[in-house]
Amino acid sequence: MKSEELAKLNEEMLKCQKCVLRSTCSQVVPGEGPADAEILFIGEGPGQKEDEQGRPFVGAAGKFLEEMLGHIGMTREDVYIANVVKCRPPGNRDPLPEEAEACWPWLLSQINLIHPKIIITLGRHSLERFLPAQKISLVHGKALRRNHPEIGTYVFYALYHPAAALYNGSMREVLIKDFRRIPKVLAAMNNSNGGDDKKVIQEENQEISSDKKQDSLFKI
Repeated sequence: MKSEELAKLNEEMLKCQKCVLRSTCSQVVPGEGPADAEILFIGEGPGQKEDEQGRPFVGAAGKFLEEMLGHIGMTREDVYIANVVKCRPPGNRDPLPEEAEACWPWLLSQINLIHPKIIITLGRHSLERFLPAQKISLVHGKALRRNHPEIGTYVFYALYHPAAALYNGSMREVLIKDFRRIPKVLAAMNNSNGGDDKKVIQEENQEISSDKKQDSLFKI
């Protein structure tokens, strides 16, 4: 079963020694959620609370994430939550390129096993792993369809990291507004009934982003 495969993968991660982060953190934080989740959230990396508890997004940013999930009638048990790196960088610094690269196969395996309908990137570091040419200030709150050479075609949805709202109060409403659009994107995909989801999501982007005067950002 897929859930058993995912559990086995996460157990293998706990033994990982591929980079120096494992020698400075308390434990590996693989991720958590149902193996059949339609939504996969990907953040940057564990913080202090996550390092202590071995679970992703359990600190202040995690509480805000749960609050936003509540706005769309969901809980964290309905989604899968993971990070680009699985070990906490010292002092919560940004992960180094070689550290993110060491963790990359783990994340790819999670995506391939879960096969979510939509991948939601939290923050610029997560966005850059999948859409390096895009700036989060321009693409947040938009659905981006991309054929990635290592995982295939997925719909990506960019959000600012929930922690941004902890340091910038004005960012809170931006995040909540973008978050409320997630059900619309999923509905557009489901309503396509396996047809041209590119077209229906493109139309959804045009509707929800008409105030930004931006063209569709779909990548094939």
